[in-house]
Amino acid sequence: MVDRGQVRTADKFALGPDTRYAYGFPDPIRAMPRLDESAKGVYLITVTPFRDDGALDLESTDRLTDFYLGCGVTGFTVLGVMGEAPKLTADESRAYVKRVLARVNGRVPVIVGVSSPGFAAMGEIAKSVMDLGASGVMVGPGAAVRTDDQAVAYYEMAAETLGPATPFCVQDHPLAYNGVQLPLPVLTRIFKSIPTAVMLKHEDWPGPGLAKLAAIRAASDRGDIRRISILAGNGGGLFLPEELSRGADGAMTGFSYPEMMVDVVAAHDAGKVERAHDLFDAYLPLARYEQQSALGLAVRKYLLLKRGAIASAAIRKPGPKLSAADVADIDRLIARQEKRLEEIG
Repeated sequence: MVDRGQVRTADKFALGPDTRYAYGFPDPIRAMPRLDESAKGVYLITVTPFRDDGALDLESTDRLTDFYLGCGVTGFTVLGVMGEAPKLTADESRAYVKRVLARVNGRVPVIVGVSSPGFAAMGEIAKSVMDLGASGVMVGPGAAVRTDDQAVAYYEMAAETLGPATPFCVQDHPLAYNGVQLPLPVLTRIFKSIPTAVMLKHEDWPGPGLAKLAAIRAASDRGDIRRISILAGNGGGLFLPEELSRGADGAMTGFSYPEMMVDVVAAHDAGKVERAHDLFDAYLPLARYEQQSALGLAVRKYLLLKRGAIASAAIRKPGPKLSAADVADIDRLIARQEKRLEEIG
């Protein structure tokens, strides 16, 4: 368990001699574990570090990777929405993925987001990152999907494009994909017909979403579908204890204090449900603040800078900036969080 609430300094994540490379690597990268249905724990959605001038910061990528690993995460998911993937060039995306894979060096699985408006681009990106050594990829539904049959057909075409050697995660996130819904019958058909679909990122909003999560797990328990990995993706783990109780195997989301999710999942797995809720509650005010739709990424990067995990809180344009009042809010929430963590021990 990491030191919760502690503001980390950059020297705790000093870069080692293997960071001498830039876009090429003189040393071989250890093979990544391949993604499969047994995945569990916390797959951290990473931010992409930039310098103050907007350039990709590969040195901070090393530092941030070490920071996440030090927090005990089970895996990484890179080039997601909060990773500013659409703002990267193809060459930058490849360089960033290659850097993360080299730094992780096979210690945990790494999933890469490859959602794209067209299958040709999706296939090209997926082949590139799998050739680099990624464990698998993540695919959201196409924006034009409107019916159940279209949704199933979309994922069948995606699987064909990716090929039989590329396992993938189905991302169920209506807010990020123009309201595209993947209801229970659709997900059941996808996981029945596509063997390379091994994971669900459950990101449908709680309420009906929690019931759907429980229904998917019940379907696998009955043998209606094979058991797949289900990781909860609601931002910053905002409903994580409830999602774990409904059958999630862990979390796939981002937060500037990844140790919260790691510790909550560990406590819940150990049967210490009330402890899991106590830990979650201590971090919730800051997690809530970080999940603002317009400002959230700026908050997260500010906190990661404050913790010494990155050298700059820069967001590539277009992007939000924090005001002095925002910073005061955040610093107050940090202080309250540290106090509460001390109280619960």
